[in-house]
Amino acid sequence: MKTVAIVQARMTSARLPGKILMEVLGKPLLGYEIERLRKIPLLDEIVIATTRNASDDPVADFCEANGCGFYRGSEHDVLSRCYEAASEHGADAVVRFTADCPLIDPDISGWAIRRYLENKDDLDYCAVDVKETPRPFPRGIDTEAFSMRALSEAYAEAVTVPEREHVTLFIYTRPARYRAIWLPAERDMSGYRLTVDTPEDFMLIKEIIERLYPVNPDFGLKDVIGLLESSPDLIRINASVKQKPR
Repeated sequence: MKTVAIVQARMTSARLPGKILMEVLGKPLLGYEIERLRKIPLLDEIVIATTRNASDDPVADFCEANGCGFYRGSEHDVLSRCYEAASEHGADAVVRFTADCPLIDPDISGWAIRRYLENKDDLDYCAVDVKETPRPFPRGIDTEAFSMRALSEAYAEAVTVPEREHVTLFIYTRPARYRAIWLPAERDMSGYRLTVDTPEDFMLIKEIIERLYPVNPDFGLKDVIGLLESSPDLIRINASVKQKPR
């Protein structure tokens, strides 16, 4: 049973181009995310799924320089890119991440992966809840674990543009066909935004890393929330940012 993390990554973000290689303390955001993913023992391999565009050559170069696997595929058919990357690397179970989440918590992501693997005979999809009620995690802690079988079926059958752009949409919107669960947080943390999509988002993540990483490189979500609760000025940095609609 090979469990492969697929991290969607591209440089042509609409609201903040090049964000995934923007640096904090001399390290790009993608470097922080890979570092944190490598702390999840249930992952057998990490693959950065980027595009064939010349604009993403720096992503491939970064992966080569840092010993991380990568795959280059379609920019807009993200489902095919994810499927081809997972297939090429022999995945049985797939864990999907996006490269704009440099503060992924290895313990929380590991929890979702473990829940899926322990119940894989009766479960097709397990995710950290960042958008459903009643107790969502902050955006930026997103983790989805699912079977290669479900991904293969989505790749073969999905036809709508949203289903090709959003890898798992085909799976979790078919409850009669696929068994899916979302893991809730201990309390509602949806008021915190820890993903990077705008300059304001980057400013907040930069502040968090600069304050926490030098003291404890293994800081987790609880440390981040503790910092934000003790420094309300930080929360205000990206409080006005709205998530792009799907």
